Amino acid sequence: MAAAASMAKAPLFVSWEMIGMNKGKPPSTSRRRCINVPRMPLLEIRDLRKSYRTPDGKVLTVLNVPGFELEERQQMALRGSSGTGKTTLLHCIAGILSPDSGHLRLAGHDLPALSESFRDRVRAVNVGYIFQTFNLLQGYTCLENVVLGMSFGRGGEPRFARTLLERVGLGDRLDYRPSQLSVGQQQRVAVARALANKPKLVLADEPTGNLDPKNGQEALKIIREICEENSAALLLVSHDPAVLEQFEDCRDLAEINRAMQEEPA
Repeated sequence: MAAAASMAKAPLFVSWEMIGMNKGKPPSTSRRRCINVPRMPLLEIRDLRKSYRTPDGKVLTVLNVPGFELEERQQMALRGSSGTGKTTLLHCIAGILSPDSGHLRLAGHDLPALSESFRDRVRAVNVGYIFQTFNLLQGYTCLENVVLGMSFGRGGEPRFARTLLERVGLGDRLDYRPSQLSVGQQQRVAVARALANKPKLVLADEPTGNLDPKNGQEALKIIREICEENSAALLLVSHDPAVLEQFEDCRDLAEINRAMQEEPA
């Protein structure tokens, strides 16, 4: 994991500029200048704020994130219980919600500056979202759920959807509907759907919250392996110690989101 992180922070490229190389003069006597262009993080957040007005008229700040970054292919877990703003943060990162203010750049796109339709397009192409409640379409088969997910993004081939479902152990359940699957199997379909468009970032909101410990550990293993196989970064939020201890890179959401320290105004 440490090696992957160091690779992610390496320069994007190193260019040698040859200065004063006259004809006939050997390269060894020429002056060289190395130009390092740093790699931009996949996700960059600065001074992000999101508030809601409560029924009694007070303003409740849900997000106040001074700074946060995630590199390409990095896998990070955020520790946070209910009410810490974790789902709101993921929704802002995915472009589902617009922040009140601040800077949020994903895959080179300044999301708050984009129209809703363009944000939807950026999300479809760059983000895979694994919901706690799966959000599968009950009237469609496993294969159809994954293929439909592709239609909102790059429009991949059904063959890849089939490959993903085989990878998560559902190759013999392609024509099954969600109601015909166990809870653990439904979660695997959700994982396959999230990776269907080969996103650069996978967001996972309590992905094991509805699973028993055994299925939860198996689902987490599959999520991490498939993200690694597809060079996707992973940002997972959970309150489960058994999940969080699997990550070398784990941060407390309370340290990132200072809104938890603020009183309603």
